[in-house]
Amino acid sequence: MTIRYDNQVAIITGAGAGLGRSHALALARRGAKVVVNDLAQADGTLSAGALSVVAEIEAEGGEAMANGANVAKLDEVELMISDVMAAWGRIDILVNNAGILRDKSFTKMPMDDFGLILDVHLLGSANCSKAVWPIMRTQQYGRIVMTTSSSGLYGNFGQANYGAAKMGVVGLMNTLCIEGLKDNIYVNCLSPTARTAMTEALIEDERVLDLMTVESVSAGLLALVAEQAPNRTILACGSGGYAKAVIKETDGIYLSPEEQTPENVLAQWDNIVAEEHAQELQTGWLQTNKFVSKAAQFLGINLADKIIGK
Repeated sequence: MTIRYDNQVAIITGAGAGLGRSHALALARRGAKVVVNDLAQADGTLSAGALSVVAEIEAEGGEAMANGANVAKLDEVELMISDVMAAWGRIDILVNNAGILRDKSFTKMPMDDFGLILDVHLLGSANCSKAVWPIMRTQQYGRIVMTTSSSGLYGNFGQANYGAAKMGVVGLMNTLCIEGLKDNIYVNCLSPTARTAMTEALIEDERVLDLMTVESVSAGLLALVAEQAPNRTILACGSGGYAKAVIKETDGIYLSPEEQTPENVLAQWDNIVAEEHAQELQTGWLQTNKFVSKAAQFLGINLADKIIGK
């Protein structure tokens, strides 16, 4: 099987350098028409990075256009989508890749920096997804990828703002993949680690950086936007490694009304956190179903198997 994207249109945000550039080139080389979005200068001049990536794609015989929309501004995103539709008439793939850093310990972090990171990463992903959603619904086809991070999934010192935004896009994916399924819109998350301007500032060992190729991450990205892609998957990629990150919930316990005290919760802690029967829940209602079912069983109440979310 060879994966191709012929006759498909892909938008990659933050594609003027780093991972975004790699994603754009990889998609173009497999036949996609690519929108290279990268924040324009204050006077509206397109970024040199975006123009350079477009030139690279065209030099290899591909089709591409540069765009300077600020993903944090819905009106600019909507204008970008309008321009793409006027030129190519469809949008099949959206890669929400644009991002910035404002690292600082939470004690020293200005809340303006917290809001800025949320605007670019989380609101930017929502804006772009919102703008392409009706197009993909009409087409009955779409592939959307959010870019999350190990900083969001697991935490990282000095990145409270970045981590919150990156976990936020996981929550966005979790709902959009449910809402989009009936229209053949799949939504996934990419959790990358690669050599970029961001990581070069943090890692001094050149040998480590040499292993962290952007191309290895783009291989994972292309899998997530293929026709045969999974849905609702957090794919972690880096240095040629690929893994699925999973949020699971333990089976837990039931405490009767008279036992429902903080003392009993802590006394039962080992049973609460036991992972033997932990599950990856596919919708939030399943948690409610589980807890209500346990209570009903204890109290002898006969309920339907599926209590909520029928």
